[in-house]
Amino acid sequence: MNKRTIGLFLLLLGCLAGFGEARGIDFPTARWFFETSRDVTLLNYKLPGGETFLWFGWLSSAILVFGGLSLLVRSFTGGPPNPVTMRRIKRFKDIKRGYYSLIILMGLVGLAALDQVIVGKEALAVKYENKWSFPAFTPEPFKGSDFGIIGERKDAPVNYRKLKLDWKGDDSAKGKVVMPLIPFGATDDTLKPRSRQLVQREGIYYESGSNKPYYGLAVKYFDMEDGKFHLRYTLRKGRFSGAVDGWDEEGERIYSAEYLKGEKIGEKFNGEGDSEDFLAIESSELRAVKYHPAPPMPEEGNFLGTTSQGYDVLAYLYGGLQINFKAALIFLPIVYAIGITLGMLMGYLGGWFDLIFDRLIEVFSNMPFLFVVIIFSSQVPEQFKGLPVILAILMIFGWMGITSLMRTAAYRDKERDYIAAARVLGAGTPRIIFRHLLPNTIAIIVTLVPFTMSSLIFSLTSLDYLGFGLPPENATWGRLLNDGLSNLSAPWLVSSTFFVLVALLVLITFIGEAVREAFDPKKFSYYR
Repeated sequence: MNKRTIGLFLLLLGCLAGFGEARGIDFPTARWFFETSRDVTLLNYKLPGGETFLWFGWLSSAILVFGGLSLLVRSFTGGPPNPVTMRRIKRFKDIKRGYYSLIILMGLVGLAALDQVIVGKEALAVKYENKWSFPAFTPEPFKGSDFGIIGERKDAPVNYRKLKLDWKGDDSAKGKVVMPLIPFGATDDTLKPRSRQLVQREGIYYESGSNKPYYGLAVKYFDMEDGKFHLRYTLRKGRFSGAVDGWDEEGERIYSAEYLKGEKIGEKFNGEGDSEDFLAIESSELRAVKYHPAPPMPEEGNFLGTTSQGYDVLAYLYGGLQINFKAALIFLPIVYAIGITLGMLMGYLGGWFDLIFDRLIEVFSNMPFLFVVIIFSSQVPEQFKGLPVILAILMIFGWMGITSLMRTAAYRDKERDYIAAARVLGAGTPRIIFRHLLPNTIAIIVTLVPFTMSSLIFSLTSLDYLGFGLPPENATWGRLLNDGLSNLSAPWLVSSTFFVLVALLVLITFIGEAVREAFDPKKFSYYR
């Protein structure tokens, strides 16, 4: 990926973010800057007229546009690629483990950038009365009345999954709903208890696809999407055995009974009519109900099950992947900008400047990192918590590693002939540092980036696991690990989270090792 490609991407992202905010369009990924600015109090400003100025969103858009334009201009005005760099890139491609890991990682980044196109409870497109609307890309939610829904739900936000089922089962409905690939939100989308069809063979009930008699609760639904129960039975060895409860369509409990080994031994009914009419009301077939956390049920669309809060695990993992990539895109440039600048100045200037910052690094380095971050995080009020605030706390400690290495590199190179020649020609300190010293340390920087990213993901996961990370409205792998260890009877929670976390860290580690080997001057350079 060259400068021109990166520049075009940054320019496009910045323009989409600003244009989308101005025109009321939620573009995938580009919407995040303004959403974050709107949600975190510190990242917006209340104007005297009562309006909110989203300064973080506009600043981020401006930085992306300016950075993209700068890279584009430099791609046209700069000279040919550095042959040393090209040889290093070729050596990196020859290390297949790292090269293929980079391709997979970039594919994951692209997948995460699709955002609500892949995961979300909002419909991508709805056709109603020959008119198309795009709820997933519109900031203001649609109401039920916009799509012909009447009754108590006409003024409520639309449940697009239910709308799709209603229109699918109604031949007269002139409408179409296009949902994302995974039609569930990562958070703020608590699902009703999931269910699986029961089949009866020789008077014994079995779960669909199983040969073992069913143990547990089974229900008949008035409405499966709304989770309205008609009857709820207790089954043992595939037969009714235990309490039975029944509800009317308004949700009032009006029926109860008791079964023993498949035989009814008593019942109570306090509704209108008699119990036979109530039991004969049309409802769904008998289904095994799975309260949260529910196991994986592909037939219900929950391929990895649900969490204890009722979120779809696959959607939650996708949200956690997005959080990790967003954190890296903010954390790495800022930390490296601070660390490289300070390290170069310390090594080049020396003296009191170097002494003061060196002592400061020693003090910070001797502090228990995670413990201090937890203390800082616990002192932040809940209304201010968010990804930028947590990253700001991590940045307090994150710049020290790169600073020490850049200081050493600057000390090593500042006495060399090319630096002396630059001084003689009248070059100032900033020019010497950033035009002469810095290009000769690119190998150090590129090698460290993957390992810094791994450390960031591990830190975020640890903080969220301990409860000191992001607020609950953010999908995080650490919180999902905590949920899994609190529900050991739901092994799919821990296993799925552990797999994606380890897989991502292994990919990044493979990339880091390949970069370190490809950029190692001792292995591929010869000195005379």
